[in-house]
Amino acid sequence: MKLNVAVLFGGKSVEHEVSIISGLQAFKNIDTEKYNVFPVYITKKNEFYIGEGFDDIKNFTDIDSLLEKGTRVILVNDNGVCKFTSLESKGLFGKKVEREVDLALPVVHGTNEEDGALQGYLKTVGLPFAGCDVTASAVGMDKYVQKALLKENDIPVLPAMLFNLGDYANLDNMVSRIEEKIGYPVIIKPVDLGSSVGISVAKDRASLVDSLDDAFLYAGRVLCEHAITNLREINCAVLGNEVEAMASEIEEPMHTEEILSYEDKYMGNGSKSGAKDGGSKGMASLARQIPANVPAELRDRIRDLAVRSFQVMGCNGVSRIDFMIDADTNELYFNEINTIPGSLAFYLFEPIGIPYKELLDRIIDLAEERKRKEQEITYSFDTNILKNASLGGSKGSKA
Repeated sequence: MKLNVAVLFGGKSVEHEVSIISGLQAFKNIDTEKYNVFPVYITKKNEFYIGEGFDDIKNFTDIDSLLEKGTRVILVNDNGVCKFTSLESKGLFGKKVEREVDLALPVVHGTNEEDGALQGYLKTVGLPFAGCDVTASAVGMDKYVQKALLKENDIPVLPAMLFNLGDYANLDNMVSRIEEKIGYPVIIKPVDLGSSVGISVAKDRASLVDSLDDAFLYAGRVLCEHAITNLREINCAVLGNEVEAMASEIEEPMHTEEILSYEDKYMGNGSKSGAKDGGSKGMASLARQIPANVPAELRDRIRDLAVRSFQVMGCNGVSRIDFMIDADTNELYFNEINTIPGSLAFYLFEPIGIPYKELLDRIIDLAEERKRKEQEITYSFDTNILKNASLGGSKGSKA
């Protein structure tokens, strides 16, 4: 019997459009001989829609019209069977639209979707899903927390300062602290966003204020690090789980600015590794060098650190780890992890003999394996505590 797989994409995120591209790439490449696959579009209000037309990227140029033709649904668990069901009855006979689902493949990016929120929802409803679990997703999105975790496990990271909206209210003091402890140039990043949104380099006080203003438009917490002047960026994806994982080929993305911009990532021309859906190529369109031109010893170290980072954070499925090399000192640093990378980083696995269809198979297999392991865990503990429980008195049940 075929597995019913729902590909989830979109969502309430600044990376909404990028997720549409990545999600439809995955949908077009899943093995339909093994899976009954259907797309589930999540609007910018976090509403779920299914129906005809959601598998064609051209239809997303007019989302309002697309939604009118689709059906808004919610996810329910009916006696152990998960299904997407319509809120209202439709058709001549007043039946509700229902679509059973065995497993979700979230291909979402950014805050509210990739950060554990969607994963927590799916877990609460009881629908198995591919990719990182709730904790790994949350840690992977929070750049400061992941730094602390990796540093504790001897993975090299740049020192950083974290600021919140309370600090931002006293901007002059925050700027002075950054100048004293980090100095210029400094890179400013929203702590929980991706796709280079809100990220910029400041070289003096005026540009630092502008960078902070921009970053706080997108997040309530902002990370500040020393900006490497002579920077090389090297990326490596990892496939597996906390027990066994393998590294992809490494790449060096090419960019036009000091940092890799949103335009470089998604609107640039040309890599030779295009997507197979005939539409927009997303991250696959980024100009890049694969494999990256680095010595064999450094390539091995990057791939090893990628796997170690992936497993330290308890990741599952496919993630992409981005590294920085200070070309002046040859020091290598972990930069960030993308727990659901753009285009699922398929272009990094193809050079080592894993085509996209097989990559998706392995991601789904890993999700099924985790489901089996979780079914073996005991989630209840028999006790008679309620027999003698009392809500009376100031101590409540502790009395």
